[in-house]
Amino acid sequence: MHIDVLTLFPEMIEGVLNSSILKKAQDKNKFSYNLVNFRDFSDNKHKNVDDYPYGGGAGMVLTPQPIFDAVESVTKSNSSKPRVILMCPQGATYNQKKAEELAKEDSLVFICGHYEGYDERIREHLVTDEISIGDYVLTGGELGAMTVIDSIVRLLPDVLGNQESAPEDSFTTGLLEHPHYTRPAVFRGMSVPNVLLSGDHGKIRDWRKKQSLKRTYERRRELIDSRTLSIDESKFLDQIINGDDNL
Repeated sequence: MHIDVLTLFPEMIEGVLNSSILKKAQDKNKFSYNLVNFRDFSDNKHKNVDDYPYGGGAGMVLTPQPIFDAVESVTKSNSSKPRVILMCPQGATYNQKKAEELAKEDSLVFICGHYEGYDERIREHLVTDEISIGDYVLTGGELGAMTVIDSIVRLLPDVLGNQESAPEDSFTTGLLEHPHYTRPAVFRGMSVPNVLLSGDHGKIRDWRKKQSLKRTYERRRELIDSRTLSIDESKFLDQIINGDDNL
């Protein structure tokens, strides 16, 4: 996968893309990136990329010319048309399903905005996806883009050391992940559940499923409401709702 990021502050992104899993993914040649300062594409002698909105109002708006030219520059040699993603508070709320969808692409272009917003022609005629990472306001789109990129790259084949890690993550299954424990078995009087020490993989699997359902029911019940439960999951959920202590 190749990722182009259009930003006015490339230095914000460099450190993140060259750390941790993202750095390992590059070392394995699983993805590459290019940071593009779209101010460099401004045809204004002062290199301005924003202007006052028509009709008045507070704030400045990003002008279309630099962003159109920047996107055309990074995509002109690409034989397949990449997805162009606008980081925007008006976009669809990002989730794991979207991450899995985007992880199947060969190339992506992210546009990180600042100021009051974008000229509407960018939204209407240039982008393929609009994404918001939540109902709150950030200084710019860079932080959101870094979050989305991280969630995508870790899903690429062979990026994670343990290939079972990603499928078992919270939200991948539609539920929150079950609790985890490691050594020691007893720490300051607090013990690991006996079932995890039993060596019985069937019982451990059932315990984890129950705990995942229980945690989701208690913390994010709407995830269960939007999910079609299996027969076993429905039975486990009934136990949870009825306060069964044998979970």
